[in-house]
Amino acid sequence: MCRWLAYAGTPIHLDELIYKPAHSLIDQSRHARLGVETTNGDGAGIGWYPDERYATTPEPEPAVFRAIGPAWSDRNLHELSRCVRSPLFFAHIRASTGAAVQQTNCHPFRHHNWLWMHNGAINGFSTVKRELAMAVDPALYADIEGSTDSELMFYLALSLGLEDDVPGAVERMIGLVESAAERHGVPDAMQMTVAVADGARLWAFRYSTERHSRSLFYSTDIDTLRALHPEIGVLRVVSPDTRLVVSEPLGDLTGAWNEVPECSYGLVQPGEDEMRSEMHPLTPVAP
Repeated sequence: MCRWLAYAGTPIHLDELIYKPAHSLIDQSRHARLGVETTNGDGAGIGWYPDERYATTPEPEPAVFRAIGPAWSDRNLHELSRCVRSPLFFAHIRASTGAAVQQTNCHPFRHHNWLWMHNGAINGFSTVKRELAMAVDPALYADIEGSTDSELMFYLALSLGLEDDVPGAVERMIGLVESAAERHGVPDAMQMTVAVADGARLWAFRYSTERHSRSLFYSTDIDTLRALHPEIGVLRVVSPDTRLVVSEPLGDLTGAWNEVPECSYGLVQPGEDEMRSEMHPLTPVAP
């Protein structure tokens, strides 16, 4: 499957998280510890929103870079990460679950000001794919570029109201997938960790039908991290509401990581970091 990270907070250079940590996403592309596959070499991608000081619209469209080569040898990814600063960005390394290795199948996926990335799979996807594709809003269907279950999940969620109610749309999307799988006799339909962003807010979801989901962690609040690890320079320059969500911890720092509970989600937004105070249950809604 895949590894990913999502960051929200003070604008930083992307390489501070993608390359520099001891167990960075680039290290994970060859030596993942908690993923199904040790190696994640079927493409990589980043999506980032501009620093608000340079944004030209209230809801700026994020930029996306996606490539089919392994992240560890991608010089363009390295150059971009070294030069780009962002207050909200996604990074993803892919291990295909069957879909072709092509640029349009690499994460993150974008629709207007929205970003989406996923780790996991729809079980029996080839069996239920046609039925699920037919449930996508016809006005959105032409925007689907690739062949992955991940992108189809995104467009199902958009069809089910993502732009108005992110958690509700994700719950309805899961319910739709599970109902289709049940009709086709497919067990354990859904396995997912998902990150969603609209340019200001970040949601992170962890769910599986079998209640044994892939790993997902969020960072401890910055004030605590500064006290625990004063030697880490980047902690001195980021705001208290800065938050990082990862498929796999970026290092072995004591007290730095908290596991997202099974079948739950959290929200990070300026001035109101729910991940620090409250996680919400994620309950599928059948169609």
